[in-house]
Parts: sequence; structure tokens; C-alpha cells
Amino acid sequence: MKAYSILLIALLSISTQVIGQGLSVGDTAPGFTLTNVDDSQVSLSDYADQKGAVIVFTCNHCPYSVAYEDRLNDLDAKYKALGYPVISINPNDPELYEDDSFAAMKVRAEEKGFTFPYLMDEGQKIYPQYGATKTPHIYLLSNSGGTFTVEYVGAIDDSARDAEGVTETYLADAIDALLAGKEIAVTETKAIGCSIKVKK
Repeated sequence: MKAYSILLIALLSISTQVIGQGLSVGDTAPGFTLTNVDDSQVSLSDYADQKGAVIVFTCNHCPYSVAYEDRLNDLDAKYKALGYPVISINPNDPELYEDDSFAAMKVRAEEKGFTFPYLMDEGQKIYPQYGATKTPHIYLLSNSGGTFTVEYVGAIDDSARDAEGVTETYLADAIDALLAGKEIAVTETKAIGCSIKVKK
């Protein structure tokens, strides 16, 4: 009986670890409908006519996220026309950081001239489904008939704080590979940023 209990605990632990890992390359990305900073509702299904999408979990207050704002605008400007638009989602609890409130998101989006949706994960229901742990955290999706599949997970590039120091453009390389019909050389990297803020 004791051996059985130990085995059961071990199996439950493994199961929990697997569930906690979130989406991996090859998984189907869950849909969502969230409120954008222009007060419209944006769904992943709205992009069913695109080749895919770049989902980025980001926020206002994190210095890593701030450092990537211009780069995200540049990525959206380049790849939206090619079928891979950026969709950003703020996963943080705004009660923990006032800078991440929906009102502050609206201000920041206007200040930076975001060319992509900036959505609030109200109730923090979406980021756990993806398995995001940092801001920013990237999920590159391809689309086939309205089914979105994860193709790359992790960081945008290899220089979180300094755009001038980038030597590896992981996300751009992955999109370029998909556009060329080639295999992605690096499908997963470690997301570097601030931890997602959740009430204890």
C-alpha cells in the first residue's frame, strides 16, 4: 500500500509538471477574445485569413518589455504585410501594478504608436493556457484553416536590454523560415524578462 501511494504521488507530480509547462512547438494554440486598448474585442479567430500570428505577452512597467516596444513595432511593420501580424497581451494583475492598468495601457499604446493590438488578459485566463512566465514571452503561430499551431516559443532576440547589441534574431529568423517553407533552426529559447504578476 505504501509503495502504491508513493507511485501515485510521483505520477501526480509528473502530471502537474507537464500541465505547468504550457504550450510546446507543434501544439494547437487556444483561442481568445480580449479587449483592445481601442475598446474593441479582438479574437485569435479574427486572424483566420493570415498565415499566422506573433503572440507576445508584455506589459507597461517591465523594463524588458519597454526595451522591446520599438522592436515590436518594427516587427509588426515588416511581417504584418507578409501574413504574420503581432498581437500583444498584458497578462499582469493591474491591482499589483497600477502602471499595468487598462487605462495606462491605452496611454502607452498611444505614446508609442503601437501598430498592433494591445489586449488585457482580464482575469488572467489566457496566459496560463499558453504557459507564459515572463514579459515579454513570444509564441509564433502558423495558421492552417483557422487552426493555429505553435512554431516557436521564447525570446524575440538575444539582447533584451540593448537593441544595438542584437546578434541573434530568433523570432524574425523563425518567421523568415516559415515564409520560405523551411524548417525553423531554433524553435525554442529562454524568455528573458519580468515574471508575470499574479495575486498570491
